[in-house]
Amino acid sequence: MNKDLTQGPVIRSMLRFAVPMILGNLLQQCYNIADTLIVSWYLGPDALAAVGSSFTLMTFLTSILLGLCMGSGAVFSIRFGRRDEAGLRESARASFVLIAGLTVALNLAAFLCLDGIRLFLRVSDGAIWALMREYLAVIFWGIAATFLYNYFACFLRAIGDSVTPLLFLAVSAVLNIALDLWFVLGLGRGVAGAAEATVISQYVSGLGLGAVALVRCPVLRPRRGDGPVRWARVREIASFSLLTCVQQSVMNLGILMVQGLVNSFGDTVMAAFAAAVKIDAFAYMPVQDFGNAFSTFIAQNYGAGKRDRIRAGLRGAVLTATVFSLAVSALVWIFAPQLMALFVEAEETAIIREGVRYLRIEGAFYYGIGLLFLLYGLYRALGRPGMSVALTVISLGARVVLAYLLSAVPAFGVAGIWWSVPIGWFMADLTGVLYYLKRKQRLLPDQISESSEKMVSSPR
Repeated sequence: MNKDLTQGPVIRSMLRFAVPMILGNLLQQCYNIADTLIVSWYLGPDALAAVGSSFTLMTFLTSILLGLCMGSGAVFSIRFGRRDEAGLRESARASFVLIAGLTVALNLAAFLCLDGIRLFLRVSDGAIWALMREYLAVIFWGIAATFLYNYFACFLRAIGDSVTPLLFLAVSAVLNIALDLWFVLGLGRGVAGAAEATVISQYVSGLGLGAVALVRCPVLRPRRGDGPVRWARVREIASFSLLTCVQQSVMNLGILMVQGLVNSFGDTVMAAFAAAVKIDAFAYMPVQDFGNAFSTFIAQNYGAGKRDRIRAGLRGAVLTATVFSLAVSALVWIFAPQLMALFVEAEETAIIREGVRYLRIEGAFYYGIGLLFLLYGLYRALGRPGMSVALTVISLGARVVLAYLLSAVPAFGVAGIWWSVPIGWFMADLTGVLYYLKRKQRLLPDQISESSEKMVSSPR
């Protein structure tokens, strides 16, 4: 199932590679929505607000691991494009050691800082915090499983296999929903039951995908005579992974800071945001996955030295992302009330009204985030993860600053938080496009193969 993205029709190759990734994350979002529905319908608004805020926190924590794995995936893709099997093997070992160690440290920090989270998120010491703490005390045990799944998924996708991660994600999502219903309704485990269902499903997908990857990919298996991981390889992986990790972390730290501001406006806004953000993530998830597929396409062709194919892929990707984003914006704008009604009972009119306002402000500008995902993928694949970080800082920095400033203006209020999002997107888009136009020749030189060799050079 490995796919060589350096051959065949450009757009068709990207789309065929992207579709399993999109389907997989749509399944993941379906699970998240099902989880939210179960919690909202059977455990009430307080549980919805608690699990929604916990979801934002977990997204931040797991984004650290996802960023590390995505950065490693860029190295894997370049080496696969160059047909450098020995380098791919060493990079895979170095990446696993580095990210596994950081996973252990992150997990310990999460448990040690559990009680300090309430102050950071500005959650009052009441019923909602009690539910949040109960949920987080269980869900933190799944951090290691998140590492396993994302590491092996990024490796397989880097060598062109986006189908196998999809299959395990599908199994995990279905299992998660079944366990949610059993633990929450059948066993009466409350929010802890929802967390337990998630953790079990995460380990099923992480361990299962790892086992299949080891069977199918000999390059991943330990061999007799393997020496210690070379420090040069760790540095190489770190140069890609840590910056991508910073990018993902900054992105979600900004969202987490906004979550704290949202929480300060009370339970109604908190519940509306918890529901609307799930719809939001579902709506633009496909274009985010397309951006990741685009990044793999660029990295493989960069390793293979195919400059013209990269440029053709860039033009086609922008067109594809634009058409999709505009279509989704129209659908979210039209059906915002019906989408909110899926999560909130009809009599909760204030929650529905605020959620609809969020969706119609932010959802009208999905083109901005679609282009931004492509820019992230482009710079990561071309060995410029620092530029991806810069764009993230611009986007999220503007969002956080404007959210606090505009929400303090009576004419905006809570709506100021919602308007800050698309403004941040377009500021980052403008920066990323201007940088590409100014540095295009340096980013895509005539002799790409020599440039990619220097970018991921073999240790001496």
